[in-house]
Amino acid sequence: MNTISDRARIFDLPVDIVTFPDILQRVDKAIKTGDQIKIMYANIHTLNLAYLSARYHDILGSADLVYCDGAGVRWGARLLGYRLEPRMTGADWIWDLCARAEKKEYSIFFLGAEEGVSQQATGKLRDAFPGLRVAGYHHGFFAKEGEENNDVVELINRSDADILLVGFGSPLQEEWIDENAQRLRVPVIWGMGAVMDYVAGKVPRAPRWMLDHSLEWLYRLLVEPGRLWKRYLIGNPLFFFRIIKYKFTGRF
Repeated sequence: MNTISDRARIFDLPVDIVTFPDILQRVDKAIKTGDQIKIMYANIHTLNLAYLSARYHDILGSADLVYCDGAGVRWGARLLGYRLEPRMTGADWIWDLCARAEKKEYSIFFLGAEEGVSQQATGKLRDAFPGLRVAGYHHGFFAKEGEENNDVVELINRSDADILLVGFGSPLQEEWIDENAQRLRVPVIWGMGAVMDYVAGKVPRAPRWMLDHSLEWLYRLLVEPGRLWKRYLIGNPLFFFRIIKYKFTGRF
């Protein structure tokens, strides 16, 4: 039973009930009007972060659009009475976004990943979409405050990009967007996670059968157990415990 406003509420955070074409329409409108929008995603990891951090909760809550990026979030929303659209993950939607950008002649600035990876990823995207306007790219390993950060903000502004994709991982990318959005002259600012790593081939995608059965988290755990065991083996059950608690108490 979707709400009239087409937004689910999970831990008092709005998660938009949208398809990817809906998001692209919002992107079109923002670029046409010049009114800046911030797009972020909700998965179990980001919602667990928001559950514990008031600052991060406020940052996600202030985004203009928050979409579902995880099957677990869909299941959690279902327990609360909402039907979210199928999850949208950056490793999939980046190709559709670039196709749209090529057709509409939008320019994209790619910010994130290690030095060299961003260049390799943009090269692959240009190969796939020869007409794609890449406004620029920059690695994500720079000081997020002070002179170095100011230089990156100015580089983005000089690029005259229509869309800025920010991929530092959560919560760093959302915090950076929140702290710098007012200084950025970009209509669309979008947190993308590890998209550049996937495009460049640095991080492999799960086999199709695992993707089709909502098991990409398991594949990622097998590939990077040392980094991700806590997020998935502890974070996933904890998320559903919190969902049930939220369902019956309305508090988090």
